[in-house]
Amino acid sequence: MQKGRTRRALLEAAVRLVSAGRQPSVADVADAASVSRRTAYRYFPAQEQMLVEAALEGVRGIMTKAIDGPPSARRDVAGVEARLDRAVQALQHSAAANEQLLRTMIRLTVSAPAAPRSGDRSTPKRGYRRIEWIALALAPVRKSLGKRRYERLVSAIAMCVGIEALIVLRDLRGLSEREAEDVSRWAAATLLHASLGEASRKRAKM
Repeated sequence: MQKGRTRRALLEAAVRLVSAGRQPSVADVADAASVSRRTAYRYFPAQEQMLVEAALEGVRGIMTKAIDGPPSARRDVAGVEARLDRAVQALQHSAAANEQLLRTMIRLTVSAPAAPRSGDRSTPKRGYRRIEWIALALAPVRKSLGKRRYERLVSAIAMCVGIEALIVLRDLRGLSEREAEDVSRWAAATLLHASLGEASRKRAKM
């Protein structure tokens, strides 16, 4: 999607500038990415938010490799549970390792205006990487689930992983990091099995 490409271009530019020893403003990053400043500020209203996201961008390659697994990993429907489990493990390890940065991200975005209540999906305030990685993990079953069921599953799993899930499980439930990860893995697997079973029953009735 164009929104994802624009955000990634801005973040890649921010990472380059930070790696060069600079503390770029949003305008600096917009210029470096050849994106209009007005557009850049829609994605990153504040410099601090942009720099936090740039710091988190380094986990992208690690996450993709973890989800894909070893060369022998199955890519069919039967292997999707393992893919999803690897995704959840990697997501929760990353959330724990970057907890303070992610809590800062929540602080910077939680008071921003909410998305419209219509069906229009505006630019996400945070968590877009999470959606990318969940979608990557579920790619083998996207067609068999169908669009509506697939999108619902991505949304449901997104509630069970990431920094928000970690905060609930650690702060509200008092779980250890390992216990919190186990709950997220169980929830994701349960949702996957329920969705696959639902789709299978529907096909059987046709």
